[in-house]
Amino acid sequence: MASWNSFPLKITYEVFGWLAFVSWSISFYPQAILNFRRKSVVGLNFDFVVLNLTKHSSYLIYNASLYFSSAIQKQYFNKYGHKQMIPVAANDVAFSIHAVALTAITLFQIAIYERGHQKVSKIAIAIVCIVWVAAAVCFFVALHRHSWLWLISVFNTIQVCMTVIKYIPQAVMNFMRKSTDGFSIGNILLDFLGGMANYAQMTAQSVDQHSWVNFYGNIGKTLLSLVSIFFDLLFMFQHYILYSDKKKQHSSPEIKGEGEHPPNCSLQAENV
Repeated sequence: MASWNSFPLKITYEVFGWLAFVSWSISFYPQAILNFRRKSVVGLNFDFVVLNLTKHSSYLIYNASLYFSSAIQKQYFNKYGHKQMIPVAANDVAFSIHAVALTAITLFQIAIYERGHQKVSKIAIAIVCIVWVAAAVCFFVALHRHSWLWLISVFNTIQVCMTVIKYIPQAVMNFMRKSTDGFSIGNILLDFLGGMANYAQMTAQSVDQHSWVNFYGNIGKTLLSLVSIFFDLLFMFQHYILYSDKKKQHSSPEIKGEGEHPPNCSLQAENV
């Protein structure tokens, strides 16, 4: 197993890693707190949460397996070379455990709080069912061949696909409502910081090892950062630019109809 060539780069790697962990971990709280304060989940897309739980569960299986299993690590070294480092750090495992727990709490909030006419779509339910059935089939295939690295790569692929898919329902919902009310922007800002820190962590390791295997050897982590950053920028654009005026209108009493009516409104009504 490879060792670090530069102590400063090792420290940089650890700092960025735990910065990503803290940012991503805290990013779950603004939405949960917003739901708790409002006692409502209206504005939060349920498909986003359900797909997110599948994504983080798959990512936890991948991270924990590669980090703790010596058999899987051996297969990884046989494939990519013994001079390479395992591309999963302790902060990755810690983040995954925390992410599954907090996403489950958000799902529980959906079950108990006011949700209006919102519900989980049949498409999202179908996607989740197909994913876990496929994962079960892959497990039995790997069990027969002892292809454990291949199996966790399947879970890594699942989490990448879920990362791409999960943001779409929320982005579309914001567009249809022309508003981001009920969807916490604090979650997005922290997620963006975590994605940048995660990418920087991988870069520090690659620079130290003089190899970019770290990126394509763990393509899931690479795509996780890039996809998250892309959608975070999209959500920030929606919140601060596209629908910022709409947000102000929602907070204005006059626009809500709580202010005074124009002087001729009652006259027009009588004439009608």
